Amino acid sequence: MDSITHIALGACMGEAFAGKQLGRKAMLWGALAQSIPDIDFLASFWMDTSSNLLAHRGFTHSFLFCLISGIILALLAERWHRPHNIRFSKWFLFFTSLVFIHVFIDAFNNYGVGWFEPFSHKRISFNAIYVADPFFSIWPGIALLALLYIKGEKNQQKKIWWRFGLGLSSVYLVYCLINKMVINNDVRRILDEKKISYTRYFTTPAPLQNWLWYVVAGDNKGYHVGFRSLFDSSRSMEFQYFPRNDSLLNPILDHSDLQKLIRFSQEFYTVEQQGDSLVFNDLRFGQIVGWYNPKGKFVFHYYLQHPEDNELVVQRGRFDGWNVRTARALVQRVRGD
Repeated sequence: MDSITHIALGACMGEAFAGKQLGRKAMLWGALAQSIPDIDFLASFWMDTSSNLLAHRGFTHSFLFCLISGIILALLAERWHRPHNIRFSKWFLFFTSLVFIHVFIDAFNNYGVGWFEPFSHKRISFNAIYVADPFFSIWPGIALLALLYIKGEKNQQKKIWWRFGLGLSSVYLVYCLINKMVINNDVRRILDEKKISYTRYFTTPAPLQNWLWYVVAGDNKGYHVGFRSLFDSSRSMEFQYFPRNDSLLNPILDHSDLQKLIRFSQEFYTVEQQGDSLVFNDLRFGQIVGWYNPKGKFVFHYYLQHPEDNELVVQRGRFDGWNVRTARALVQRVRGD
């Protein structure tokens, strides 16, 4: 999830843990602990782009990091707030849980997280919620504002608000999982009826909501890409086919940046020639306004012959092509057909 959401969630959890004993300092500790895993952004200052893609949400989003950071933060907080009546084990459980919840929630996005680093490079991604979903973030955000507004030791009021923030965001996350189950059942039926064979498949929400889903199904030859709304009345859906073209990579197959991109993409990629460069597309991040232009470019596109042009490679295409017309088209497509 985005950083602001993690801060709001952490502040609510901090208030729930030790608001009575520490006052607003508890919210500060919570916000800090919820943000710690994203310290991996520092790697971008010295790593090349392809290496940084794997470093982001890697070790700092692992179970091992949860334990290490939990111990360090617990030692700091226990010493900082002496004298107090909070046992070290309670500090440790608090901070470890906060960091774990961060890496757990991030696994519901399509980027993937390295839960098992450094022992395994397998990435976990449930593809159930968009990385910036206002319908998830608004509840802890409102709760944080309310907690900051409340003055004095009004513990009962504070309890109502942190429960409001954590409770409604949790309910929405469960709702997203139910939506994914419905979409998956629907799409698999459609693929079967259309006799589309595939060895790899995923669904993930289109931007900023959880009702319109982006669908990819295919194999080593290519991928069928389309969009399905929970409100579609038609029992079928349209797909665009994109050939994989991985034979274009043969002359540079041993290049380290390419191998990192293939690993990062989890095999969901296509290749195309654009001008004097081969372009590597990671299909997991969707198409640029794909609901409006079904044949649009992919959000994640990496220029293999021009690595210097690949800064912010994940973000650069995320909101390209957005305007009033395409935003209205998104709303209309969410509403069905």
